[in-house]
Amino acid sequence: MKAGLKPILWSAAAFLALVLLAVPLLNFPASLLLTVSYVVLYATLSRGAFILHLLPVWILAAVVAGPSLLIIGLFFLVPSIVMGHLYQKGVSAAKVIRTVGIVFLAQLMLELLLFEMVFDLSLLSEFSEIVRTTMNGMMTPELAAAGWNEEMTEQLIQTVMNIIPLIFILFSFIYAVLAHFFARRAVQRSGIEVPAFPKAKDWRLPRVLVIYYLIAYVADLFLRNGDDSFLNVAVMNLVPLLSFLFTIQAIGFFFFIAHERGWSKAVPILIAIPVLLIPPLSLIGVLDTAFPIRKSFVKPQ
Repeated sequence: MKAGLKPILWSAAAFLALVLLAVPLLNFPASLLLTVSYVVLYATLSRGAFILHLLPVWILAAVVAGPSLLIIGLFFLVPSIVMGHLYQKGVSAAKVIRTVGIVFLAQLMLELLLFEMVFDLSLLSEFSEIVRTTMNGMMTPELAAAGWNEEMTEQLIQTVMNIIPLIFILFSFIYAVLAHFFARRAVQRSGIEVPAFPKAKDWRLPRVLVIYYLIAYVADLFLRNGDDSFLNVAVMNLVPLLSFLFTIQAIGFFFFIAHERGWSKAVPILIAIPVLLIPPLSLIGVLDTAFPIRKSFVKPQ
């Protein structure tokens, strides 16, 4: 095992994160800390040393907070090992985020399947019941007078259920980005070089996504609302997902302009806020992807 205080401190951080997973409001930052701890230990230690550091942490956490908590700890262990392995290989940041995001998404889907097959518990049905109970509890004479009824509640639940894939994809992507942001810095401080993600001004999406977006958007115009067919659900998830990607592209476009014009970095950051909050502004990202409009902003040499 590598000698030194750092692995012990990261093991202590992993133990603290495991315990905090059971604390409401702290569980999300705790999951990030747990992932970063796992990644640093895996990337900087040998496989045997990693296991020797991991076992005491899990045993102590099981004693303090209960063995059921280890199931959640295992959930974050797999993508962390994948990320640590990719760091060791020195692959690009884009591939790290893409691979870890896919692993995280696959685990979410597998978790739904296992709960239903092993425990005979449908998490989606439980979620539907929570939404139904919440809406019924919020029902007021004002809402009833405005025309809200049980049928509208069921339509809302069905819509939420249909966009579960979109929610899972976005959550997996955002979590992978955040985990990479923190883990990369922690691993580099341990002496391992990890490629950085491209600067915002260099973000570019493949042009073929514009074609996919146009096809999905046109299909969405002709599909019937309330139809729960596979095609309708797929389009319902694909259109906002592509819109989100083009929103990110639009933000990169403004960072590019700021770089070319010598603006303060605060300017594109401030512009990014309305771009994220106003969905139609994603059209800027579509145009930036489809056409070489950046050439118009390049200073002549």
